[in-house]
Amino acid sequence: MSLRFAALGLLAQNPGSGYDLLRRFEQSMANVWPATQSQLYGELNKLAADGLIEVSDVGPRGRKEYQVTDAGRTELIRWVTNPRDDPPHRSAALLRVFLLGEIPHEQAREYMVSVASHADSELNRLTALRDELAPWGDSDAEFYGGAALEYGLRAAAMEGDWARAQVKAIDGRAAN
Repeated sequence: MSLRFAALGLLAQNPGSGYDLLRRFEQSMANVWPATQSQLYGELNKLAADGLIEVSDVGPRGRKEYQVTDAGRTELIRWVTNPRDDPPHRSAALLRVFLLGEIPHEQAREYMVSVASHADSELNRLTALRDELAPWGDSDAEFYGGAALEYGLRAAAMEGDWARAQVKAIDGRAAN
């Protein structure tokens, strides 16, 4: 369901074609909610069928430009302001951690080392993205995009610190 609102939100910020939307998605939204080209184009068709977006222009070779309708903007605002509608949070990674006691100590430690390494890689990637995009512009979209990026930076840093602490704790358990 969130891909629907990611696409709707990007079109609310700036109308465009499916190709334009895919480029903007890859440059920004993919850090929050990744999607493939076929998923995104499929969602555009659904949004149009539901009357939430409409074709605002048809260019060369049938290139369609979409814009959000009043109904689409209303639905976007409803969704943004109602987080209680979200499904419960699930984390496959934390489920694995919960079940690490079922595998040998060395494999549990190796898993946590890989979590730390992945978090460090993500932190480096997001730091490079932040540095590439700086300075931020004055638009609301850029401000809130920066806020989402800041969350990602802090979450990656916390995850790496947490995983390294767990590696130390696993080592401590093994020494006993």
